[in-house]
Amino acid sequence: MTTSALFAITTAVTGTLVAATPAWPSFRGPNASGIAAEAHPPVKISPTQGVLWNVEVPFAASSPTVAGHRVFLTTFANGELQTRAYDTASGNLLWSRGVKPEKLEVYHGTDGSPAASTPALEGNRVVSYFGSFGLICHDLNGRELWRHPLPVAISGGSYGTGTSPIISGDLVVLNRDQDLNSSLLAVSLRTGKTVWETPRPEATGSFGTPIVWKNSGADELVVPGSLRLKGYDLKTGHENWVMAGLTAFSCTTPVTGDGLLYFAAWCPGKSDAPWGTWEAFLEHNDTNKDGQVALEELDAGSRDFMRGLDTDHDGKITESDFKRLKEAASKSQNLLVAVKPGGKGDISESNLAWKFERGLPYVPSPLYYDGRLYLVKDGGMISSFDAKTGKAFYTQERLDAVGSYYSSPVVADGHIYIASLPGKLTVIQTGGDKPEILHQAEFGERIFATPAIVGNRIYLRTQSHLYAFGDAANR
Repeated sequence: MTTSALFAITTAVTGTLVAATPAWPSFRGPNASGIAAEAHPPVKISPTQGVLWNVEVPFAASSPTVAGHRVFLTTFANGELQTRAYDTASGNLLWSRGVKPEKLEVYHGTDGSPAASTPALEGNRVVSYFGSFGLICHDLNGRELWRHPLPVAISGGSYGTGTSPIISGDLVVLNRDQDLNSSLLAVSLRTGKTVWETPRPEATGSFGTPIVWKNSGADELVVPGSLRLKGYDLKTGHENWVMAGLTAFSCTTPVTGDGLLYFAAWCPGKSDAPWGTWEAFLEHNDTNKDGQVALEELDAGSRDFMRGLDTDHDGKITESDFKRLKEAASKSQNLLVAVKPGGKGDISESNLAWKFERGLPYVPSPLYYDGRLYLVKDGGMISSFDAKTGKAFYTQERLDAVGSYYSSPVVADGHIYIASLPGKLTVIQTGGDKPEILHQAEFGERIFATPAIVGNRIYLRTQSHLYAFGDAANR
C-alpha cells in the first residue's frame, strides 16, 4: 500500500473518531468563527464557580484547542518552545514536546511570548507554529510526525509573532507576515513539505490568522495585512482580490456570515500616532544629541514598544524610519467593512457592502452570530450591528470591565464570553438594544487567550492557569 493511501485511510479513521467528539480545532474554534454550535456551557464561571479542575501552566499568549479527550496548548518553558496536551477529564499533563531554538525572535517583554500562536488540529494531528522555529506536527499522543523549520521571524515590530496556523483539507496554511520577507505559506499536512508559497512584499507585520471563505463556490483564503485585506486561491495561493485602504497594522481575524465577509481593525495612526513628531521624539529620547535614537537610549519602560519604530532593523531610529511610518499612517483607515462575494482584482469599492468607523477593536476579532456582528473595543465597550445592512443596534456600550482586551469574544447558546486583559470575564446575552450582562467574574490575573468551548465545557487559559468549567455531573 502506498504511503499516501495509508495516510488517507488513517486520516479518515482517526478523523472520524475525533470528529465524533465536539472539538475546537484552531484559534477561536471552527474557521476562527468564535462560535460553538449546539454547545451549552455554564454561564456563571469564576475561580470558585463551575470549576471542574484548574492546573498551573507556564505563561504564553496562545489559546487552547480541543480534540477528543485532550486540550492542547503551546508555551515557552525551560528554554523550550513546547506543545502540550492535557487530559480533559482531570487536567493532568499527558505529554509535552519541545524544541530548543538557536535564537529567539524579538518579542514584547511584558505582553509578548515566543509561544503566542495557537496550535491547529485535524484528525490525529496537531500542528504548532513558533516564530523562532517554524512548524512542527505531532500525533495526538505526542509522537513527532514532521517538522518544517523556517528562518527566525522578524515580525510585529516589538511584539513578535501573533498569527496562528490553520488546516484545510491536506493543507496547513500560515500567514507569515513580518517586517521583512512576508509570505503566505501552505505545506502538506501529511509530510510538512511546501505545496506553495506566495510572497506578500507589501505586508510588514500582522497578527491576523487566515480563514477560509466559500466565495462564489470557490474556496479562498482571506488574509489581513498592512492596509489591505486579500483573497487567495486555496489550492494554488494565487491572489484573487484585494480590498485596500484599511488599517496599517492588523491584529484581528475576519469572520463570515449572511453571505458576507467581515473585517474590523484599529491601530494607531494619523492624528492618534503615539510617537508624535520627529522633533519631539528626538527631544525626549536622543540623549547624546546625535540626531538619531539608538535603542539603548530608550528607557526600559518604552523600549519594547518603541523598538517597532526601527523599520530597517539597524538598531537605531532615524528620521527615515519616522517618515516610513508616517507615510503608512497617512494611508491607514480604521474601519469595519462588510465585503460582498464574487469580486476579482481591486474590490475596494465594487464589493463593499457597508462600513462603519467607530467602536473598532485593536486585538479582539469581530464576532458574527445569529444575524448580528459584535465588536469589542479597549476600555470595555461593545457594539452590535445588523450583519446584512450595517444598522447599529448599539455602539460602544460599556461593560463595566475597563482595560485592554487581547482575548476575542466567543459565543455559545446565545451567550457571549468576553475576557479583559486585566482578568475580568463578562458574559452577555446576544441580541437586544443594549448588552444585557448576565455574569461577571474577576480572575485575579491577566487573560491573553481566547476561551475554547466544547459541549458543556469552557476551557480558559489565564496568565498562569488552565481552567475547565462545566457541569460536574457530566465529567
